[in-house]
Amino acid sequence: MFNNGKDAKREQAELSGSSTQIMKGTTVEGNIETFGNVRIEGKIIGNIKSKSKIALGDSSFVEGNIISQNAEIAGEVTGTVEVTDILTLKSTANIKGDIITGKLIVEAGAVWNGTIKMGNAPKESKEHILNGRTEEQKEAVK
Repeated sequence: MFNNGKDAKREQAELSGSSTQIMKGTTVEGNIETFGNVRIEGKIIGNIKSKSKIALGDSSFVEGNIISQNAEIAGEVTGTVEVTDILTLKSTANIKGDIITGKLIVEAGAVWNGTIKMGNAPKESKEHILNGRTEEQKEAVK
């Protein structure tokens, strides 16, 4: 009865160690939100939010916003990418949208069209990317 706080923390730690995989040939329409890691090789039409790491393979396509602690992108993203720690753009990455990240690693050949804000991005940057977005996209960014 008094262990609710400890149980909740243990459950959150277990969830952050879990993994979700969307493989090549799979299309998902809708938002994905998880505490654990996400690996995508397929197509996602919707926002992806993870408290851990999101990895997009070279065959991946995401039409929506990405929010995570860490991310590695080798595929195509149309939307805002917001990573609190380290974002790695592989040589096959193609980003069409704004990037907000703590640290950025870019391999030769990666392409992006949009603005990049690094470090502790001020709140105005979030307001900037909210303009012109749907309510659902705005919620994913917040």
